[in-house]
Amino acid sequence: MPIGNVLITGGSTGIGRACVERFAREGDATVWFTYRSGRARAEELVACLAAEGRGAAAFELDQGDWESHQRLLAALPGPVDVLINNAAVGSQTVEQYAQGPAHTKASAFFQINAVGPLWLIEQLLPGMRERGHGKIVNVASVGGGIGQFPGFHPADGMSKAALAYLTRHLAADLVHTPVHVFALCPGAVETEMFEASTLRPLGPERRAAFTAGLPGGRLIRPEEIAELAYWLAGEHSAALHGAVIDASMGLGVHPGLLTANPVTGGAA
Repeated sequence: MPIGNVLITGGSTGIGRACVERFAREGDATVWFTYRSGRARAEELVACLAAEGRGAAAFELDQGDWESHQRLLAALPGPVDVLINNAAVGSQTVEQYAQGPAHTKASAFFQINAVGPLWLIEQLLPGMRERGHGKIVNVASVGGGIGQFPGFHPADGMSKAALAYLTRHLAADLVHTPVHVFALCPGAVETEMFEASTLRPLGPERRAAFTAGLPGGRLIRPEEIAELAYWLAGEHSAALHGAVIDASMGLGVHPGLLTANPVTGGAA
């Protein structure tokens, strides 16, 4: 059966953008995505897809803000069959959301990375159960979801660990229903978030040396994670219900490749 209506949070850049493009390209899904401050990028993505004969619609969402969530749900033109909880902040990008005392930063991690996805699930899950089908893909991180990486803000990993726990908890609750839930835990992906947290302070030579020390000697492409999200949205993924998937190319089982990297020393 067709995938149906897909909602992708944080879809204007990075992994989210790659997911929007992947789902739109196949033609068996109606694609909606959210953005927070990247309106121009969101509009550019919608225009690019339209020029290729593919459709998508963008909606503003300040994830973790209750009123913004209500506006999004009221604006959506139909029910959601597949939810890709991708929007998140990292150890550096959180600065754009939390100004002032240090405790506001820790709160922002949880509000955006864990509470926001929980709210969306709580509000969209009843409809999925009533219609008899649904897929939820929570995009967490190898840091927190799989392992621990010193040098990053502890609340970053804690909030991603909470998302992995949410996935397992929901899977247990939904084990006798036609709604399936998964978590994807990417590693070092070529995104603005990883650029800000790790790569930006490095010059060209140090960056090349750092990248060479990663699994496979390279960064993961956003399109690779999007392909996994698309596969999980299909009917064949049922056997992985509840899985917290290490999508780090081996970084999750060998974290020392990052934490003991001679270029950064594990510092974010």
